[in-house]
Amino acid sequence: MMFCLWTDAMGSTCLLHLLRGVVLALLSVCLVQGEDSYKYYTWTVTYGTLSPLGSPQQVILINGEFPGPQLDLVTNDNVVLNLVNKLDEPFLLTWNGIKQRKNSWQDGVLGTNCPVHPNSNYTYKFQAKDQIGTFTYFPSTSLHKAAGGFGGLNVYHRSVIPVPYPYPDGDFTLLIGDWYKTNHKALREALDSGKSLGFPDGLLINGQAHTTVNGDQGKTYMFRISNVGMSTSINFRIQGHTLKLVEIEGSHIVQNVYDTLDVHVGQSATVLVTLNQPPKDYYIVASTRFSRKIFTATAVLHYSNSNSPASGPLPSPPIHQYHWSVKQARTYRWNLTANAARPNPQGSYHYGKITPTKTIVLSNSASLINGKLRYTVNRVSYVNPDTPLKLADYFNIPGIYSVDSLQSLPSDNTPLSVATSVVPTSLHDFIEVVFQNNENTMQSWHLDGYDFWVVGYGFGEWTPAKRRTYNLVDALTRHTAQVYPKGWTSILVSLDNQGMWNLRSAMWERQYLGQQLYLRVWTSERSLHNEYDIPNNVLFCGKAVGHSNDP
Repeated sequence: MMFCLWTDAMGSTCLLHLLRGVVLALLSVCLVQGEDSYKYYTWTVTYGTLSPLGSPQQVILINGEFPGPQLDLVTNDNVVLNLVNKLDEPFLLTWNGIKQRKNSWQDGVLGTNCPVHPNSNYTYKFQAKDQIGTFTYFPSTSLHKAAGGFGGLNVYHRSVIPVPYPYPDGDFTLLIGDWYKTNHKALREALDSGKSLGFPDGLLINGQAHTTVNGDQGKTYMFRISNVGMSTSINFRIQGHTLKLVEIEGSHIVQNVYDTLDVHVGQSATVLVTLNQPPKDYYIVASTRFSRKIFTATAVLHYSNSNSPASGPLPSPPIHQYHWSVKQARTYRWNLTANAARPNPQGSYHYGKITPTKTIVLSNSASLINGKLRYTVNRVSYVNPDTPLKLADYFNIPGIYSVDSLQSLPSDNTPLSVATSVVPTSLHDFIEVVFQNNENTMQSWHLDGYDFWVVGYGFGEWTPAKRRTYNLVDALTRHTAQVYPKGWTSILVSLDNQGMWNLRSAMWERQYLGQQLYLRVWTSERSLHNEYDIPNNVLFCGKAVGHSNDP
């Protein structure tokens, strides 16, 4: 508040100060409203019939679109999205990579939300708080992801925050993923009967086997690449062009140039491509990685002054397999001097100097439980209860989940079991998580509510001695980390976001059959500084029915 002692001699000066204060206050309000705007959407989810791989099949549309509408936001935008479910099954969307600061109520997974029933709606309300980057959304319920319902979610920087590269002349979102011709309900029935889905039928780029991207010669464009598939790593390349990698899942990184990039299930990467070749059309290529059968999807990069179609052999994928991929992954380094969504440099947080409060080693495996295929974490296979864990936690409903079913270290002596596993942690813990993969297949792990530092990859069995190999200086942060066959990946996580957060396999068959758990990040102090109140439009189901969201 401004006070002024009025005199005739000072009257005009005082009035000037008061007017300046009013103007500054109004400017401040305008800036806040301009930069932290509200964006309103209504999305209607329906079935439709399309032929992504050449034969008609049922797909999931959002507002009639496949893939769904692209959600373009600016850092700190507030989203109010009314989801109308016109399917014949309960449905949820989750926002892959959006941290939902203090707001796991909006995470859109079965551990936090009751699903939206047919012919009903739910309004999501969340903020892209302090985030920039390339993300996605997709259905978290059942096997709906195998039918579509996914889309791009891009968070652009605020006008007052610079980015560490010249602003591109345009950008393109490429959603790449494996695809099954089989109906999602039949796929689900196969899993429920104890069978694996097997290898997919093909690969799609933006829901199509062929598509075209248009650009002008001499200009530089941003390509936002996301692997939205069910199970398969991909390799991405553009004929005759190099890829300057600038951002991975919200981290600005050291800008190395690549000919090809591996992108694993659930991951996103952002590259700059300069159209510096002779004017013609060029192939954009994605192909499956680490599989006996190789699927390839192509798009076309069309120069606006081109008179020649794309021709010649497709650019080749990497000759080498896992070791090549690990070597490439180790070249991804945090840009310590660049900011991300906030003005302070990324490197101002010295994560490598913090001693973890807890180490959790999680070992995945495929097992038979009651004669059916299940996937386990430390020999425990997760099952979804009919009551979301978040509601059970809030209303103190007993018997919904277990905090002692899953041990923090794997042991072959632990009997196989099914449980609703929750790992208890405290707000502001700093934890080390090791993903141990003793299987012969790639793994991909995602954590809701956070990004984390990927500090180490290796082959064989992880031991504490492996910490000597960690990158404790400039490891990038991301939300999804790959784990190579017969190998391990280590991450560090600063648990500064209270809530109930899903840690899951990004490979949807494995997630559906039990390779997941939840982190309960908790403090006894109930405060809006730590977590938002229960939403006034929260849906109730299971044992939460009959409770009230009144404070």
